Amino acid sequence: MARNGDNEKDTLAGRMKRYARVGTTVGGLAARFAGGRLFGMTLDKGEHAVELRNALGGLKGPLMKVAQILSTVPNVLPKEYTMELAQLQTNAPSMGWAFVKRRMTAELGPDWRGRFASFEHQAAMAASLGQVHRAQARDGAFKGRPLACKLQYPDMRSAVEADLTQLKLIFALYRRYDRAIDPSEVHAELSDRLREELDYVREANTMVLYSRMLADEAGVHVPEPVPELSTDRLLTMTWLDGAPLLRFVEEHGDSRNDVARNMFRAWYVPFYFYGVIHGDPHLGNYTIRPDATINLLDFGCIRVFKPNFMRAVIDLYKALRDGDEALAVHAYETWGFTGLDREVIDVLNQWARYVYGPLLQDKVRPIQEDTGTMYGAEVAAKVHAELRRLGGVTPPREFVLMDRAAIGLGSVFMHLKAEINWHRLFHDLIDRFDEADLGRRQEKALKAAGVAPSD
Repeated sequence: MARNGDNEKDTLAGRMKRYARVGTTVGGLAARFAGGRLFGMTLDKGEHAVELRNALGGLKGPLMKVAQILSTVPNVLPKEYTMELAQLQTNAPSMGWAFVKRRMTAELGPDWRGRFASFEHQAAMAASLGQVHRAQARDGAFKGRPLACKLQYPDMRSAVEADLTQLKLIFALYRRYDRAIDPSEVHAELSDRLREELDYVREANTMVLYSRMLADEAGVHVPEPVPELSTDRLLTMTWLDGAPLLRFVEEHGDSRNDVARNMFRAWYVPFYFYGVIHGDPHLGNYTIRPDATINLLDFGCIRVFKPNFMRAVIDLYKALRDGDEALAVHAYETWGFTGLDREVIDVLNQWARYVYGPLLQDKVRPIQEDTGTMYGAEVAAKVHAELRRLGGVTPPREFVLMDRAAIGLGSVFMHLKAEINWHRLFHDLIDRFDEADLGRRQEKALKAAGVAPSD
């Protein structure tokens, strides 16, 4: 895989251009929303939410991804906004053919079309940092096979740096009004992971890593990268056919539990065996095959955890199961929580009991037994209020993707209406856990795939 010339590196001019574009596009919408709240102006939330979704989709980049994250966090936004922003995950506006020709020429040269048997003009899907086009290989090891070409949007490096600066200011303002959560470590984690997502060479290597980690999982499929048709801003891989999850379940309701089991294995075999998590479990990152097996499609947002962090994940489970407060404190401190007193520990345990709840009960059950429409909404709101009362905490940066994965997957399992013995699925993964063994497996797998550990 080649790295192209760095003609779109982060520049001051690029950042200033981004600042201006963000302010112009989003500022008016924000003012209308604030006016509606402060001055009693009439505001149609549904209409305004559609406008916000369209504005963020047109901007591309990190702000769009932050909006995706906000759409999954309980009780942060009115339902009208949640519904519209969730569409950014699978139905973002794509850029036109003029952009595609420029990008492909810059990455593969002016004769790029001759390197494909076919290349579709219309994007098959579009997301926050890039869009995907379907193509067919002309020759080589993949001759005749359908391909997916993921093209990075222009000037994303400058956009990422500019938006991360803006996000830091937003977090600082947020802290003036709500001190329950100190987001400084959250910002640091998002910064590193977003910068990684711009490196398609790294993502191709991560794809190889996932193929290795899931090699024995018949229920999960991973595409193969095509190095000769890829650069650091163009990632070409084999195309995997499948249906969107919700459509599949509507048509094959009797397969919902099989899909859920395969989803569970796809995320947690890498986590508990290798200390690696896929941190972006939204609906656009997987499709379902007719046999209820799943295709994982995106590998830009992953995190590698140290073996002792993984030990603490299991320690907390055992602490909750056995009522062992000292072990729970040890787990939190291993993760990096500081200044813990009994009240803060009790509040943290409220969220932990909710997340671990399905794993603690040896019975068939849904992932969430109440009738709420959002996974963990009531518990999250209660925990947030209690932390605010107690002066707040600073979550370790590792929790950004771990919590997002837990909330995102929980929401998927709710949509599926899956009823499974989660306890036994979990114990199939942890009963033979050994910290040293995980460390050796992790080191070997990362080295073989060419993936560096996360900071």
